[in-house]
Amino acid sequence: MSLTSSAPTVTVGNIALSFHRAAAAVTRRVLEAHGHRVNSVEAPHEQLFRLQEEGSVDVLVSAWLPSSHGAYLARYRDRVRVLSPHYQPYCVWAVPPYVPAEQVREVADLTRTDVAERMTRAIDGINPGAGISRFSARMVNEYGLDRYGYAFTPGTESGFISRVERGITAREWFVIPLWRPQYLNRHYSLRTLREPKGLLGTVDDASPVISLQALDRVQPEAVARLDALFLGNEGVEEIDALINVGGLSPLQAADRYLTEHDVRLLT
Repeated sequence: MSLTSSAPTVTVGNIALSFHRAAAAVTRRVLEAHGHRVNSVEAPHEQLFRLQEEGSVDVLVSAWLPSSHGAYLARYRDRVRVLSPHYQPYCVWAVPPYVPAEQVREVADLTRTDVAERMTRAIDGINPGAGISRFSARMVNEYGLDRYGYAFTPGTESGFISRVERGITAREWFVIPLWRPQYLNRHYSLRTLREPKGLLGTVDDASPVISLQALDRVQPEAVARLDALFLGNEGVEEIDALINVGGLSPLQAADRYLTEHDVRLLT
């Protein structure tokens, strides 16, 4: 039930990845509960921040700060309000659970002769603007993986997911640049590798970003509810799994999660 039916239309933008759609769907339901009509747009990482900077996006869901998206937001940080985080993501490299932990515990183990001979050395990722892609390209050089034939190649989300599914089915030894929250973690029990050089960034705060111009139009109660909302990595992964494994739309998945966890949309 909404507080009012006359609240202005709000444009919510999210990065074009399924777990970002999951978080954006919950944000949309909060705004709708407070009477707003919501337009939804999505774009690759850096482009989405550009759209908000240009005034085409009112609420951006979500900025990973400070590591992954800080540079994109810095250009116009004085023109937005950053809300409290909805979850706290971080980047990892992971391997399938059948790759023995005694052989591959950390990134440097990928250069061991017995591992490099067995491991697929093509490392596939998502689009190049993602923090995990920038970090992974650097790691190949910093850990000397390139000298053993490893190469990182960015790609699409669908290609990335297909690559994991094919590899698991074939029981292939491979390493995948990943992050939490992402449904593949729970669906395939992927195992995180230690990365002692700290090249994968920090644990970020994934926060909605509202332009100051839009704050004049968004119901204060909606802003307060979004500021208090916390889904956690587990919550976003649960919604993401409902989308990718359960076959639900992002809004259907958000509705099921909100109902099953008795999450209040109104303050």
